[in-house]
Amino acid sequence: MKLEQDLMERASAACELCSSNQELQVYHVPPHQDKESEHCVLTCTICYQQLTDDSSIDANHWRCLNDSMWNTNPAVQVTAWRMLTKLKNEGWPQDLLDMMYMEDDTLAWAKEGMPATDESGQAIIHKDANGAVLNAGDTVVLIKDLPVKGSSMVAKRGTAVRRISLVHDNAEHIEGKVDGQQIVILTKFVKKSS
Repeated sequence: MKLEQDLMERASAACELCSSNQELQVYHVPPHQDKESEHCVLTCTICYQQLTDDSSIDANHWRCLNDSMWNTNPAVQVTAWRMLTKLKNEGWPQDLLDMMYMEDDTLAWAKEGMPATDESGQAIIHKDANGAVLNAGDTVVLIKDLPVKGSSMVAKRGTAVRRISLVHDNAEHIEGKVDGQQIVILTKFVKKSS
């Protein structure tokens, strides 16, 4: 009950997405399932249902994100960004996404819970040279010497790149640090480390 009380207080007893004050409930923002209020959003039944069941999404209901996307709470920002991203083919959500600002760690959280898709709506899956699926946070090993564009550095074959991040809109690119420098790496030049 403490979690609900904290959220009710934070949200002034209204849905943090559409401002409705009817039938409020807690939405745990994936991938977090803990009982921490900073990982939850107070939602109405309509928002909750559409967040948890993609087949029930009504794009017009989510025009409320025009206001709630400016909320300073990261969980609300993540939820708004994810829904706008799901709806971006409607046109107006893309305009809101273009205006939206989020801190890097908040944006990373938002992307972590979303399957990336290309223009046709197909899921973007990052695979290494052997076809193994890559996930954010994995460790990969370079299978070829790679010159780094814009510098004289060469990332040597056999170098382990830890805690990679996936380039959200390109299945052929990942990012990672080599010798302390953040670089973009083509997935065909890495293999996943077990």
